[in-house]
Amino acid sequence: MSGALARAAGGERVSFDDAVELFRSATLTELGLAAGDVCDRLHPEPVRTFVVDRNINFTNICTSGCRFCAFFRPEGHPEGYVLSNSEVLGKIREAVGLGATQILMQGGLHPGLGIDYYEELFRAIRQEFPDRNSLRVHSLSAPEIVYIASISGLDVETTLWRLRDAGLDSIPGGGAEILVDRVRSLVSPGKCSTREWLGVMETAGRLGIWATATMVFGHVETIEERVEHLLAIRDLQDRTGVFTAFIPWTFQPGNTSLGGRAAGAHDYLRTLAISRLVLDNIENVQASWVTQGDAIAQVALRFGANDIGSTMIEENVVAAAGVRFRLSREQLVELIEGAGYRAVERDTLYRVVN
Repeated sequence: MSGALARAAGGERVSFDDAVELFRSATLTELGLAAGDVCDRLHPEPVRTFVVDRNINFTNICTSGCRFCAFFRPEGHPEGYVLSNSEVLGKIREAVGLGATQILMQGGLHPGLGIDYYEELFRAIRQEFPDRNSLRVHSLSAPEIVYIASISGLDVETTLWRLRDAGLDSIPGGGAEILVDRVRSLVSPGKCSTREWLGVMETAGRLGIWATATMVFGHVETIEERVEHLLAIRDLQDRTGVFTAFIPWTFQPGNTSLGGRAAGAHDYLRTLAISRLVLDNIENVQASWVTQGDAIAQVALRFGANDIGSTMIEENVVAAAGVRFRLSREQLVELIEGAGYRAVERDTLYRVVN
């Protein structure tokens, strides 16, 4: 075992150089064992969690034009759409009927949807589903919030305050990609900068709005840039404690202008394990069955992940890239139990539901 791995497994904080060494030198088995040990120390009960939710993409019209995205359509495209409030509410009713406790809503950077649209939508949701403990609105990524603020003539803090007042509970970590501006300029030049993404999350933490963090890897980034991303997340968590979880997942090249080849299971599991070792201040790490499928997601529960994500009653963005894994609530329970753990249903804040 290398010095970097021994330090990480022993609970010491992983440095930049240590993390790079782990990526370049540690074996997959070593990483899995070390990350599993760290996860077990953080979560000593033999439990792995999941949430029942629905991912509602209320629009696919987007000005960003990210090269890794197969879902968006430019304004005026015949396949572009914006769901009405009644359509969104219908989807939420269906999800709640299936046991959902979380609604994850994300769309594009739509030039016609300012702060008033989102306030009206969230208030309509809260009028019908007022109990925030039984249904949480986990919606709008940091780039969406930056864009809404910009076209509405507001600063980010005012935008977040108004969205929270209208019914927003927490922010998903989408739009992070790799938090290095060299990479962002190549894959998502129309989105917010690294500084702006981190600024949204720091402001959210100050306002008492929880968030998750993500990383999309396996495209144009270097190993060093993956590490930069992880350390940026860790540094912000040190200052704010805003993140409830971290979710790394692999770029899916199908139907995208970026193209290339998808990262394989080996790279995914290595990166997941190293994320668990580096992010010593984020309690939960989530596996991605949506991009990896059920078999690798099950292995991920032994590689540092303590959560297997959600049922995703609906998912459109990854599906647009040609990846269409589907798992029911019962299948998630079987998958967790098959890995040797007890399955526990949670809510957005990782509180036990069932």
